[in-house]
Amino acid sequence: MKLYIAHATCSLAVQVIANELGLEPELVHYDVFGKSTSANDDFSQVNPLAYVPVLVLDDEEQTHLTETTIITSYLADQHLAAGLIPPHGTLQRVKFDQLLTFLATEIAQKHIPLMRKLQTEAGAEWTRNKLVTAYAKLDAQLADGRAYLTGDKFTVADAYVWATLWHERSGAPITHLKNLFDYIARIEARVSVKKALKDEAEMVARHDAVKAAA
Repeated sequence: MKLYIAHATCSLAVQVIANELGLEPELVHYDVFGKSTSANDDFSQVNPLAYVPVLVLDDEEQTHLTETTIITSYLADQHLAAGLIPPHGTLQRVKFDQLLTFLATEIAQKHIPLMRKLQTEAGAEWTRNKLVTAYAKLDAQLADGRAYLTGDKFTVADAYVWATLWHERSGAPITHLKNLFDYIARIEARVSVKKALKDEAEMVARHDAVKAAA
């Protein structure tokens, strides 16, 4: 497998899940601003919409999977015994997919117009308020002392929350949410998360060195 990543993006969630499962996809860094990749290929052919993550499978068709929740769910589904996602066909899975959709639409995507400064002042205030409300919902869910969002076991959802914690870049005031940040600290202590950050940093540095030498 080959995984296209970009610095400080939700592709980190896929790296974390791959690490949790002991998988070792080939990492390729995509420079979002320079439009080059560490593999020196044409990213517009990898994903015409120009965003990561993209997971290229080793099947005959070289299937390209996009969207963080889809890729992480696919990997977890291939290794159900790891407990990173509930099985298909259960109410647990329906509720889990509901949570992933909430995280994608009410958190991950809400950060983007703020980070890119695409909104009017009124629009930005509305979006920040929506983010605070969404994160407060997670904080309340964690108030019963559970270690992770759905209980005591780390899941795909936790990797996604951590990888899209962009409040410092978007200006969403959420640092008062103690349960949430205690939870984030637990995630950051995981070996899989530390490895994801290390691997990403090394890949970015390698790509930067190649660009500088060109």
